[in-house]
Amino acid sequence: MGELDILLIVKMIIIGLVQGFTEPIPVSSSGHVMIVSEILGLGEQGFTFAILTNTASLLAILYIYRQDIVRLAINSIRYLKTKNPSYKSDFRFVCFVVIGTIPAGVLGIFLKDYIAENVSMTTIAVMLFVTGVALWLIRNIKGVKGEREIKIKDAFIVGLGQAVALTPGISRSGATIISAIAVGMKQDTALRFSFMLYIPVSFGGVILGFSDFLNEPNKIDLAIPYLAAFIATLLMTYFAMKWFMGIMKNGKLVYFTYYCFIVGTLLLIFF
Repeated sequence: MGELDILLIVKMIIIGLVQGFTEPIPVSSSGHVMIVSEILGLGEQGFTFAILTNTASLLAILYIYRQDIVRLAINSIRYLKTKNPSYKSDFRFVCFVVIGTIPAGVLGIFLKDYIAENVSMTTIAVMLFVTGVALWLIRNIKGVKGEREIKIKDAFIVGLGQAVALTPGISRSGATIISAIAVGMKQDTALRFSFMLYIPVSFGGVILGFSDFLNEPNKIDLAIPYLAAFIATLLMTYFAMKWFMGIMKNGKLVYFTYYCFIVGTLLLIFF
């Protein structure tokens, strides 16, 4: 393996770590991947690389929420079979996840290419400022709604937040958590609902992009760098998500406001 190959692997690991760390937190993973790729001189990594790293993040989130996912699936099936009211709240929660997934699913299919072709560092900077302002506005809101109190309109509003986050610089987790808190959800409920919404949208993106992955001409040559990035993303997403869950528990989202403002300002100055 040559020096250039080793350097490429190191760069891919860095990109994977950035993707993994920023996926769960409200600072836009896609925006940060674009920024770091530019700094490292890698340019755009392409759709195949995005599929691989997003799949790694998805697997980490699935593992963290595996007990919730199994419970929701089993109890929803039980409710459909028995109509037992003790299973109804879990069934309703699954229905709300489906409702909240629709806006991003629809817009993602029709606007994916347009968004990818019309993003600049200035766009990312502006969207980071928007994310920061939104985080600041909800910093003191203490929600009262648990999973049982969520309404259809709440789920749809949070889903619209996820759709807005298709733009790099707008954080998906940030947009959904901000929307969830804004409609009155408790922070732990907002966090869980946000990442339950992430699972079907991310899974759908993997399925839709699988043919592009198979047709990628360089995937064999880049197998080792891509594998290194995949592992880095998987591990970092897990630890970042655990860290972020602690941040949410302590109600410290406002710290990410300052971060978004700082990074947005640096982008405007240096790019």
